Amino acid sequence: MLGIRSIKKVWKSSPTIEGAGVHLKRAFGNTEVPLLDPFLLLDDFHSNQPKDYIAGFPWHPHRGIETITYMLHGKMKHGDSLGNGGVIQAGDIQWMTAGSGIIHQEMPKKQEDDSLLWGFQLWANLPKSHKMMDPRYRGITSEEIPEVSPIDHVRIKIICGEIDGVKGPVQDIVTDPEYLDVTVEAGTEFSYNTKNGQTVIAYVIEGSGYLDQYKECLTGVESLILFDDGSEIMISTNEAPIRFLLISGRPLKEPVAWYGPIVMNTWEELQVAFEEYRKGTFIKI
Repeated sequence: MLGIRSIKKVWKSSPTIEGAGVHLKRAFGNTEVPLLDPFLLLDDFHSNQPKDYIAGFPWHPHRGIETITYMLHGKMKHGDSLGNGGVIQAGDIQWMTAGSGIIHQEMPKKQEDDSLLWGFQLWANLPKSHKMMDPRYRGITSEEIPEVSPIDHVRIKIICGEIDGVKGPVQDIVTDPEYLDVTVEAGTEFSYNTKNGQTVIAYVIEGSGYLDQYKECLTGVESLILFDDGSEIMISTNEAPIRFLLISGRPLKEPVAWYGPIVMNTWEELQVAFEEYRKGTFIKI
């Protein structure tokens, strides 16, 4: 069994514009493929200026991936071609499996009392065997997400995965992912077990701390950490607490053909997808 994971690479998210003009920070994306396999993209949208986000993400297609939206603050209205619709609120998760094809929109809701909008969208790739599976949508409220405290001064919200027999609400995902929201108070040290062979990343959203056993790399807000292989990670803090998203999954080790909102294995499959979209035959279900 491999030991404690060392840090392979650390980098900061960078500003970009997506959707109809949403200003956000991209932790990783197309240029990092296949470094974070099976994960493709992680966006951090975080602003208290409505002009930065109010244009939202109007109707657009997806195929071949899963998109996971996690809201920390504010509200996002969702609708899709399966007939799902509703509002994603603070602490809620939208786990959408595009599969063979889905068209959806995500539009921020203007709030009179508090203009802060803060959330994340993660893209997870689907293997060739599941690229054309039936699409599905899972809307999960904050009340459905369990929180555990494996040791004093550590709190973990389990979106997907299992800790000490407590399972997150999202299950039966083909890449065997884990998605955790971890808070470690100041002056705390603990280790967390990880599965050998899986890609493990962390994205710091508040505070700062060490995610390596030798305490050589103090990581702060908007830092993305990619770990080497191993069976556990070490987390420790000094005067400040740290909060981070801890995400892991089984690498697919397959070719990636990616353009815009569609990710397939070959460029021929991409051409078919966009031709079907133009012809109106994109949606299979």
